[in-house]
Amino acid sequence: MKSASSCTPVAAIAPDLLAMMVKGVSVIVSACGLDLRPSLMRATGSAVDTDNLTVTVYLSRSQSRQLLHDIASTGRLAVVFSQPHSHRAVQVKAGAGARIRCADASDMPALARYRTSMEEELALIGFAPAFTRTMFSQPLDDLVAVSFEPQQAFDQTPGPKAGAPLTAQRTAAP
Repeated sequence: MKSASSCTPVAAIAPDLLAMMVKGVSVIVSACGLDLRPSLMRATGSAVDTDNLTVTVYLSRSQSRQLLHDIASTGRLAVVFSQPHSHRAVQVKAGAGARIRCADASDMPALARYRTSMEEELALIGFAPAFTRTMFSQPLDDLVAVSFEPQQAFDQTPGPKAGAPLTAQRTAAP
């Protein structure tokens, strides 16, 4: 396992991968509790603030209780952004400092952008927009926003470079 000091911060993610994250692709959020038992859930949305290098993922509170407990207990999480039609993927991690809050009306534009992007992404592999809207529709009062500043970033595209730290000079395979 690499230490935080040996990994490249998210600020060095190549522009094409950062653009993929900003656009909105499949997002899986994971963490572990103090007992190191893992938990994970598919996010129902994401937003990436490139100015502040902050990532926000949206989770269903009712479906993510263990994951939210683990994040609250440790402040740590890992998030994988994956393009469904190509399997191109990037993982970002925060070793501490994740913040959890209730989603509110100010999050609606980000959630709508994410759903639209996922409709486009999943259409490329044969899923109708109605399926995607159903999959990513959650009542606002059930959504939680988890924000963090990534401290590590890794190529997670299947292949020989999967798991390698990302730098601005190297991108994940297309």
